[in-house]
Amino acid sequence: MTTDTKVLKLVRKSGSPVAAEATTHEELPDHKLLIEMYRTMYLSRRLDDKEIQLKGQNRIFFQISGAGHEAILVAAGVVLKPGYDWFYPYYRDRALCLQLGMTPLEMLLSAVGAEADPNSHGRQMPSHWGHKKLNIVSQSSPTGTQLLQAVGCAEASYRYSLIPELQKRISNFHKDEVTYVSLGDGTSSEGEFWEALNTASNLKLPVVFLLEDNGYAISVPVEVQTAGGDVSRLVENFPSLYLQRCDGTDAIESLEVMRRAVDYCRQRQGPALVHAKVIRPYSHSLSDDEKLYRPDEERASDAERDPVKRFGALLIDEGVLDQDELQHIKDEVDRIVNEAADTALSSAQPAKETATQFVFSPDVDPCSKEFDTEDRVQLSGNAGTMVDLINRCLDTEMARDPRIVVFGEDVADCSREQYLEGVKGKGGVFKVTANLQRKYGSARTFNSPLAEANIVGRAIGMATRGLKPVVEIQFFDYIWPAMHQIRNELALLRWRSGNEWKAPTVIRVPIGGYLKGGAVYHSQSGVSTFTQIPGLRVIYPSNALDANGLLRTAIRSDDPVLFLEHKHLYRQAYNKSQYPTDEFMIPFGKAKRVREGTDISIITYGALVQRSTVAAKQMEQAGVSVEIIDLRSLVPFDWDAIAESVKKTNRVIVAHEDSLSFGYGAEIAARISDELFEYLDAPVKRVCALDTFVAYAPQLEDAILPQASDVAKAIAELKAY
Repeated sequence: MTTDTKVLKLVRKSGSPVAAEATTHEELPDHKLLIEMYRTMYLSRRLDDKEIQLKGQNRIFFQISGAGHEAILVAAGVVLKPGYDWFYPYYRDRALCLQLGMTPLEMLLSAVGAEADPNSHGRQMPSHWGHKKLNIVSQSSPTGTQLLQAVGCAEASYRYSLIPELQKRISNFHKDEVTYVSLGDGTSSEGEFWEALNTASNLKLPVVFLLEDNGYAISVPVEVQTAGGDVSRLVENFPSLYLQRCDGTDAIESLEVMRRAVDYCRQRQGPALVHAKVIRPYSHSLSDDEKLYRPDEERASDAERDPVKRFGALLIDEGVLDQDELQHIKDEVDRIVNEAADTALSSAQPAKETATQFVFSPDVDPCSKEFDTEDRVQLSGNAGTMVDLINRCLDTEMARDPRIVVFGEDVADCSREQYLEGVKGKGGVFKVTANLQRKYGSARTFNSPLAEANIVGRAIGMATRGLKPVVEIQFFDYIWPAMHQIRNELALLRWRSGNEWKAPTVIRVPIGGYLKGGAVYHSQSGVSTFTQIPGLRVIYPSNALDANGLLRTAIRSDDPVLFLEHKHLYRQAYNKSQYPTDEFMIPFGKAKRVREGTDISIITYGALVQRSTVAAKQMEQAGVSVEIIDLRSLVPFDWDAIAESVKKTNRVIVAHEDSLSFGYGAEIAARISDELFEYLDAPVKRVCALDTFVAYAPQLEDAILPQASDVAKAIAELKAY
């Protein structure tokens, strides 16, 4: 039995707020803290029970509980500081959020999908926590995606300390702040768990990883998930990682272990991982029945370790309170939960017309006149390539805004700074980021591990804290490991939180074929995969000047932007331009009429702009006048420019490098047929790549990708229709 002396000694060491409105522990009686911890644990359990009851009555629509995890989570909430530290919880973390100051009503508002729900305003399922005031960053459902974002959040503090110009630009940074992130034992099987540990240890970031190990990932036991059945044994050799194990159902042991882990991070010695063994007395969720795969004796054994019952018994045994006082706490909590449930059930649901709010920023419109200086552009100097003008934009924007950080694989000049003056420098495989590290330092331009999810996940965490990441995915072909972070996190963060959180990030991506040797894995062009993602701007310039102006708009906008740079166009002479001024911007959703014509319209973008131009000049000799519209911006696209052109020519070709079936052009063609049918004198025609992959052999590549001759053939056929 733990002695009362030991209990009180541990409590005195904790020294941080119990809840948002509470004073520090030094000002609280020792017994009061212990009672408050029990109250929060019991409150957490009763909220689970109330939601289960409501789900059984079909008054809420989903339930997933934190039962069995309460002790370690309340301990974490005691030693961490709401609104000061940063939190990336997962769905079992109800007790943590209560301890930090979230109210029962706020949790039940989430359960009923109320508009007033501070977690998501009715957009996210229950137990997906988020609270702006408490620094609880909006949580999603994909397993483990929060880990890299937490690392990026902590890294923002690290970068902030290295960049003097930021001291007056960004608030809410503290020298000893800690970032908390939690996960279940099943999540430790995800690659992003290992990527997060790697970067946190490598940079000695103040991240507390709490591994809540209840032995199961839904029905899959830990020995199936993890070699040896104990993931903390596998991570023991991460340098600078402070590793602690504890019985997460023992509130006092949990309190001391969490205190040590948080103190280690506050002292900036590196990250910490607490491996807490907990139980799961209820099924994974109400969509699961654990009796199907767990025997009664195993469940009964777990019940003996129930943290709420254990801690209540301990408080009575140690004389902190008696049975009547314990029952009084339970009665009070039950009353609060019932009253909160009644209030939540009568709360208003979100109005239907709000469904599309906050897909994009309501505050900054990159399609507006504010971002349009194209008509008054002033050019000077020798003509530069697309690479040159993108590099110039990055340079001038980094000079303007110290929040901008540039990172990715190979983007730095030389990571080993002692060699920087003696080498020419890398600056990206295409030299797009050349000399940015030399000019702005390694705190703002730096290399990442070869891990695409790592790049985007960290960028999201940094952007959440107010930095402006402009990251590079080295080749579009390798963007797929980052798909969870892009589709389910970056593009969704603002919408799912009801505009409480955002992550305006620019992802630069070299894309496309026509390389003669690029082959299958350096020539992909699957833009339609990304243009169908709400919340993500997709930009695709075809020439140097447009690339400069559109990238500047992307950086200054308030939304996530996928900025696609065609590799074949990087150094073509035909798309060079003199250099614009540092305020040159092109708004999103504004197409460019590349060529005037009266007989046929070609709607295109990227490498097909030049190929369409060549074809149009050829067909001009045959008496066909072709108009070419370069979309430049794919999300949003300029429907008015398309409609104006089609109404003029009455015939239209949609040309792009993606494969024919299910591609971006299919959407344009469908909308033209739907909304402009009465103006058409012929069917909408598409010129696209074959429905296959790009081959290495030049003859095969030429046959697979659309050529100028293919466009010319389509023009002739459409004219003759």
